[in-house]
Amino acid sequence: MIRLEQVSKVFNEGTVNETRAIHNVNLNVKEGDFITVIGSNGAGKSTLFNLIAGTYAPTEGKIFVNDADITRTPEYKRAKYIGRIFQNPLLGTAGNMSLEDNMTISHKKGFKGLGISLNSRLRERFRKELEVLDMGLESRLKNNVNLLSGGQRQALTLLMMVLSRPALILLDEHTAALDPRNAAKVLELTKRFIEEYRLTAIMITHNMANAIAYGNRLLMMDAGEIILDIEGREKQDMTVEKLVDKFHAIRKKEFENDEVLLS
Repeated sequence: MIRLEQVSKVFNEGTVNETRAIHNVNLNVKEGDFITVIGSNGAGKSTLFNLIAGTYAPTEGKIFVNDADITRTPEYKRAKYIGRIFQNPLLGTAGNMSLEDNMTISHKKGFKGLGISLNSRLRERFRKELEVLDMGLESRLKNNVNLLSGGQRQALTLLMMVLSRPALILLDEHTAALDPRNAAKVLELTKRFIEEYRLTAIMITHNMANAIAYGNRLLMMDAGEIILDIEGREKQDMTVEKLVDKFHAIRKKEFENDEVLLS
């Protein structure tokens, strides 16, 4: 599916501000994987996503999709098969457009030209799709999206991306800016959609408990490296305490991110 081979990313190379954000990362994402990624601030999680999405080109190494080398493929071309949701709920939708217009644009993804027009049948389809969110949005198709709450906008973004059927979904702390109730709602929708549509997803989270509870595989990052990659029974039996102990055993230092430990 997605494969990274000896990928590194260095910023400001050759200057006094040189920073190695990612260091010799090897990662094989299998079709159907739901991978959670945990790590302290500066561990390289978002940089890893930027490399996969094509926002950054790696300084070293190669990236493959189904054995095709996409290392130098630009971000806009990768967006056809890689979907991404950011922490900020405002980034995934056009606030000055109606809900139905946002969904129409999403629906056209993958189609050439403007061959799909908004009509009564398409509106009814949108209503049915929105009912799944259980947020009352099916009756607000004419409303501008900027009238929705952050939780509603993030749930809408998730739905639109899922319905476009990307090969890979990147969830970049997509519940971190939401209140606990909406965060839980969006996480449950995330799990449901990934399972129902048999999607492949990688989810960065600052919450160790969520990293353990969701997905079939867990990665821990530190200083630009993947230091732990667990799945199966080992992941099922994992606890926050065990995860912290593993970090200490591997790195010989304490895990010092209170936000991660206390969430």
